[in-house]
Amino acid sequence: MSAAAPADMAMERTGVEQRAFVRTARSGEHTPIARDVAEEVPVAIEYQGIGYAVLMATPADLIDLAYGFSLSERLIDRADHIVDVQYQRGENGILLRVSLAIEVASRILDRVRHRATDASCGLCGIENLEQAMRALPRNVARSRADDVACFAALAALPTFQPINQASGAVHAAAACSYEGVPLLVREDIGRHNAFDKLIGAMLRAGAGWDEGFALLSSRCSYELVEKALLAGCPMLATISAPTTLAVDRAAQAGLPLRVLVRGDALLAPRP
Repeated sequence: MSAAAPADMAMERTGVEQRAFVRTARSGEHTPIARDVAEEVPVAIEYQGIGYAVLMATPADLIDLAYGFSLSERLIDRADHIVDVQYQRGENGILLRVSLAIEVASRILDRVRHRATDASCGLCGIENLEQAMRALPRNVARSRADDVACFAALAALPTFQPINQASGAVHAAAACSYEGVPLLVREDIGRHNAFDKLIGAMLRAGAGWDEGFALLSSRCSYELVEKALLAGCPMLATISAPTTLAVDRAAQAGLPLRVLVRGDALLAPRP
């Protein structure tokens, strides 16, 4: 796996903008300052001309986001199921127009989210609980990473986060070697978006996990467990505590979890 995926330079932005603030010290002294603030914009995703979702995201690596989100939503199974992604910036946000291959195009009709219907359960726009708790693939990949590698990756991660270094406000998702070296990192204000960007970047590059693992700078939620499994990730490490559903879903699918408690401790769910 390469250290960085090709950038879509025609559409990329730094992910930060400068804003003016007044800094107040404990002494009461006021100082005008300027600092970088993480960008947050609405990103609408269309498939075959049908509006599917609007995400609040950092406007960087959005083509990767389109690929990763499509895989996580089970609209595609591999990179060539996406024919094209068109990027359009408007006054109110960004539009990603995704064209699917003929063999998977019908999936969009089955998965369109009706966000304003009486039948909706209100769970992220999914209409029923059966869809929310769909069956997960069984993890068949294996990671060679040990606990030492998890700590090593956590210590190294900040140097791979330029947007967070500037703003202090975004999450990161990293594909790490089994020795604990971050090989590919994506950032976003949303933890789900960051992971989708990483998954999409790997999908586009044809990169595998190579017995490594994913490290996420967030709590471990069931959605992140599901994304990891759909992406074939052999082990998932996060820097904050899991939810009950995340632990249960990971156990059911055979996905190893490592929860890095800030400081010098690591938790692994017991079998």
